[in-house]
Amino acid sequence: MLIINVKEGESIERALKKYKKKYDRTKVIRELRSRQQFTKPSVKRRAEVIKAKYIQKKREEEA
Repeated sequence: MLIINVKEGESIERALKKYKKKYDRTKVIRELRSRQQFTKPSVKRRAEVIKAKYIQKKREEEA
């Protein structure tokens, strides 16, 4: 359960924005989407390797 501290006189829109930001950081939606279908461990690993190669390539280009 998320708890949002709302200051005196703070608007509802501002509180909602805080809630949405905090909710996104918990990664609930990402977890739900990943559980909708099974992904084989080998496919997960391959995706991680591809992502790592991409990040490494970007860092090399930057330096």
